[in-house]
Amino acid sequence: MVAPRLLVALVFCLVPALASAANTEWRKYVIPSTGTNVDIPVTIFTEDAGPPEGGTGRRFFTKDHRANLTVQSVRNPENDSPATFLAKKRPPAGIQYKRVTPRFFAVSSIRNDRVWYNRCNRANGSMNCVLINYPASEERQWDAVVTRISLSLAN
Repeated sequence: MVAPRLLVALVFCLVPALASAANTEWRKYVIPSTGTNVDIPVTIFTEDAGPPEGGTGRRFFTKDHRANLTVQSVRNPENDSPATFLAKKRPPAGIQYKRVTPRFFAVSSIRNDRVWYNRCNRANGSMNCVLINYPASEERQWDAVVTRISLSLAN
């Protein structure tokens, strides 16, 4: 039988970036051209991976590249509703979580043992989005981080 302290230590070793969530430093990231902004845990997403494909913004990785975060504004020239915009993107089958309102959509599922989460807020002529990918085995450890990022997304 594994001692409780050893088990806790093992879990923290598996998820080092999240082990010190209480000590996580957050900073607001702003896309200058659109004003889109979001809180980013800079002590978790430590590597700048450059601009994303298909929009303006930035991609970030954890030091070990096990997780990534993309913040981007995507053109929405027809000013589609979140439901229409999402449908046009043809999301993969088997979405496990889906919430669509007139202001935003949020979807999530698991693919290839990784959780993917996508939230996009409707703005005038664009959709402002966060996309987060991380190991499915760490889902519970990521819940608070994903929630804060998602809820902080603003136009």
